[in-house]
Amino acid sequence: MTLEHPAYGLLRPVTETASVLLCDNPGLLTLEGTNTWVLLEPGSTEAVVVDPGPLDLGHLEAVLRLVEERGVRVALTLLTHHHQDHAEAAEHFAAQTAAPVRAIGRGHDDLADGETVRVGGLEVTVVTTPGHTGDSVSFLLPAESALLTGDTVLGRGTTVVAWPDGELAAYLDSLGRIERLAGSGQAARILPGHGPLVPDAATTVRFYLDHRAERLDEVRAALAAGDTQPRQVVERVYADVPKEVWPYAELSVRAQLDYLRYRPADGGRNVNE
Repeated sequence: MTLEHPAYGLLRPVTETASVLLCDNPGLLTLEGTNTWVLLEPGSTEAVVVDPGPLDLGHLEAVLRLVEERGVRVALTLLTHHHQDHAEAAEHFAAQTAAPVRAIGRGHDDLADGETVRVGGLEVTVVTTPGHTGDSVSFLLPAESALLTGDTVLGRGTTVVAWPDGELAAYLDSLGRIERLAGSGQAARILPGHGPLVPDAATTVRFYLDHRAERLDEVRAALAAGDTQPRQVVERVYADVPKEVWPYAELSVRAQLDYLRYRPADGGRNVNE
C-alpha cells in the first residue's frame, strides 16, 4: 500500500496497526511535515504514539482527539531522536496523556537495543540506528515487517548526517543493519519520519548506501582538487542542489571529512564487510 500524504488533521491507516497524522510543519528538511505515528493493536484500548512532533498545540489536540474517537488512550510515547520537529512536544504531550516518554538518553527512560516494548498486545522491537543523530533509534513492528525510521531513512530523498552529533561511520553501520533486516524480510517496508511509506526497504536502503559512497568519492575528489574548507567542498559537490540547502549539506560534508580523516582509502564502500 502506498501512503499518499494525508491532509493535515486526518489520521490515515497505513498498516493494520500503524496510522499517521501529518503535522503542519513543512520545510526543506521536514518535507510535507513530520509524521506522527499512532500504533494500535486491533481490539486494544491502548495506543503508542511515535514522535508527537514540534510544540504545535493544534497538532497535539488533533492526535488526542482522533485517538479518543477510536475509544483508546495513549499509553506510551516513543521518540526516534531529539530534534525539535520530532520531540519538542514530548513533555507537553506527556502531561496531556499521563503516559511515559521513552527514548535514547536526553533524560528519558532509556530504551535498550533489542528490547521488546509491549503495549495492549502490540509488540515493538527497539533497533538503535545512530548516525543522523547520536540518539537515533528505529522501531520494528515484527508482525507487519515494518520499520519506523524517524530521519534515518526518509520517504523520499536522503537525510542529513547532523554533525557533530551525527556521525557518518555510525550512520553507515545503521544503514547496513537496516539493509540486513530488509534482506531477511523482517523490515520489508519503512514508515519514515517524513514523506510517504517506503514499500521496498531493501532497494531504498541500498540506494542510500550507494549514494553515500558516491558522495564520499566526490568529497575525496574535491580534496584532491585543492578544496580545503567545508564550504568549498559544498560548493563543488552540492552544486546541483538549491543554495538554501547548503548549510545543511555542510553538516554532512563535515561528517564526511571527519569520516575520511580516519578512513581515507575505503571511501565508505566496505561498511558492510
